[in-house]
This record gives sequence, C-alpha cells and structure tokens, in this order.
Amino acid sequence: MDEVRPTSGAQAHGLVPLFPPGLQAIYGECRRLYPEQANPLQVTAIVKYWLGGPDPLDYISMYRNMGCQAQDIQEHWHYVSFGLTDLYGDNRVHEFTGADGPSGFGFELTFRLKREVGETAPPTWPAELMQGLARYVFQSENTFCSGDHVSWHNPLDNSESRIQHMLLTEDPQMQPIQTPFGTVSFLQIVGVCTEELQAAQQWNGQGILELMRGVRVAGGPWLITDMRRGETIFDIDPHLQERVDQGIETEGSNLSGVSAKCVWDDLSRPPEDEEDSRSICIGSQPRRLSDKDTEQIRETLRKGLEFNSKAALPPINSQRQSHERPQSRKDSLESESSAAIVPHELVRTRQLESVHLKFNQESGTLLPLCLRGRLLHGRHFTYKSINGDTAITFVSTGVEGAFATEEHPYAAHGPWLQVYTHTDSHINSVSM
Repeated sequence: MDEVRPTSGAQAHGLVPLFPPGLQAIYGECRRLYPEQANPLQVTAIVKYWLGGPDPLDYISMYRNMGCQAQDIQEHWHYVSFGLTDLYGDNRVHEFTGADGPSGFGFELTFRLKREVGETAPPTWPAELMQGLARYVFQSENTFCSGDHVSWHNPLDNSESRIQHMLLTEDPQMQPIQTPFGTVSFLQIVGVCTEELQAAQQWNGQGILELMRGVRVAGGPWLITDMRRGETIFDIDPHLQERVDQGIETEGSNLSGVSAKCVWDDLSRPPEDEEDSRSICIGSQPRRLSDKDTEQIRETLRKGLEFNSKAALPPINSQRQSHERPQSRKDSLESESSAAIVPHELVRTRQLESVHLKFNQESGTLLPLCLRGRLLHGRHFTYKSINGDTAITFVSTGVEGAFATEEHPYAAHGPWLQVYTHTDSHINSVSM
C-alpha cells in the first residue's frame, strides 16, 4: 500500500548526514530540473520492498513541469521513480557491484502526463502503473531499453481511454547520472493506442516514437501522454501510415519474438507411440547458430514471462547489441538458462515430416508480421510459450546456422521447434 506525502526539505536538499547516496544522486538530477520544487508530492511504499512489502519502488516523486511555449510543449506532470537502481549500496535490494557498471537494473522510470485545466495536484494512478512495470522487472530480472513496447490491453488509468499500451524512450530532460553504486539512466513511459503499438511491433518502437514527436496532440517533442486523446497519429495524419509501410518494406521489423500461448505437435509420430515428441530429440547434431542469431534467440527466450497477471506480451527487441548498455542481472547474454537455448551435445535434433502449430488469437495475428517484417528480410521470429519451455522459431534462408533447413523444414531440438519457411510459402494447420 502506498501513501502520498511531501518530501522533507532536508531530504530534498540532501542535508541529512547519512542520506543514502544513490537516492541523493537522483534527487540531485531532479533538483537540477526543478530547483523551485524542493518538496514535491511523493508516493511512497508504506512497507518497503526490502522489508517484505509488495512494491519495489520506494518512492515516486511528482513534479509540475511548466512546459516550453517556444517549443510548443504543453504543461504537464512529471513522475520519477526511485528503486529500480541501488539507492543504498548495502545489498538490501540490489547487489552492490561497484561504481563502474549499472546501478541495480541501471535505470529509473519517468512518465509525463498532460495537466488538465484546473488540475491542482497530480493524479496518483501513474505511480501504480510504474510499480506494475517495476514488479515485472524485479520478478523476471529482464531490463527495459529505449524503443521497447509493453502491450497492456487496458486503459492506463482504468478509464475508457484509447491509451492502453506503452512505449519506452529516453527522458528528454533527465540526463544519465553517475552514483557511487553505478550509472543510472532515465526511461520515459509513453502511452500509445493499439494501432500505434501494432505499428511499433510491425516496424520498430523508435520509428513510431519519432513520428509521435512530430504530432503535438500525440505527445510532441517531449512525448507527453494525453489520456483524453481520441485519435491515433494515423487518424491525425494519414500520410504517417505510408511512412510506416515504407519502413516495414525497407527495414523490416525489430521485433524478434513474443511470449505467447502456443504449442506444437509432431504429426509424423505414430499415434501408438506415447513418448512425448518434445521431450527428447534424436538424429544428427545441429550446426551452431551464428553469434548474431544466438544472441537474438537468447534475448527472445529470456523475455518469455507474463507479468502483472495481464494477457500482455512483454517487450522483446532483437536489435540490442551488448555495447548499447551494460549487461546487468539476467540479461540475455548472461542467461542462466542458456544451456536450454544453445544446443547441448547430449540433446539431438530430430527432423519431422509435418507439424501442427497452435496459437492464441493475439499471437496468431502476429504471423503476418513474422512473414513480412522478419522472414522476408532474412531474419527469424520466435514464439516462447508462457506455459512452459516450448518455443517455436520461424527461420528463412538468411538465418545462418539454423537446424531447420530447406531440405528438412521442420526440426526439433528438445522443446524448441524450428520451421524453415520460404518467403513465398504459406503456413497450414494453424489453430487459434
């Protein structure tokens, strides 16, 4: 349970002698932007996470941002989280790893909400939204980065709003900071409509964010969320759909996979053989995937957790490279489950004659994206089951080292099925 209270002047100005250095560093960045708001309203967890409470964020500060008339930036409320990074440096929440790497998960969340006329205090629902995202990060140990998307399938403020999903981007004002416990960056939540989320999936999040920056009512340069926005950017400017279509055509999609309700069955196994075709595979040892594709598949399979009890597809970004941000926690390249992803010498690959694929409806609607945005561009696309270890990866000629080939288009390695697909072919026996 959270409570709202103003921060004390001593806290806000870092005057307490033993004030936690990580907390003080974030307050310092906030003071740089809001020197006149020394005591902002703050949502705080009554029982801290490190004392057994349910909310990972110790605090969410709420500031009034006056915008910038010269840049046509409207007035809004600015929310900043405290807790995804190491605030204390004593291992109570995050393992202390020194000042050189990321602090905790390496980022805090921010959110910019349009201030309604006559509104004298910031709404507190964004704090619960940020707690929900933080719970996902803590439970899955997956981190976010700019361009990621979160399909939420519910109005962010539980109203009748069309803003039901989120993209993530760098906060336009808050700069990365160095603390005694590591580096901290600030990722801003941006509310989007379903059509905008789908465009981000089919193309990429950064491209959609850039389009939104050019539409004032959709966010403008600072990507301010307006929960009363009733039109998508494509309603406002139909020419933007042409830019998305062109981007998909020339660049493909950055989405390499999703968590899903999916299952595959081996139709070539005799019915009387009750051995689970997905429990063990026999045959020749598969070729190892290229380093690039191994990294992408690891990333995809690591991102296979549902969160916050919603039918949501966690963000998966295939284009992250290890130099883009420091690795932390169980990031893709340090996954403890990598042995289940990279072929193991004791598990063999089996070539199958035919397979039956089943997807839930939302996952099935992404099959055109898989074909148009990934396979046509020589990339792969993975469905990772939320109910177990099952994974289905579609590959094409451009994916080097895949164990499904043109000669043997259906191949299984443990619970991982690969389907080699010609870009001019179609998929049969799909049930949704």
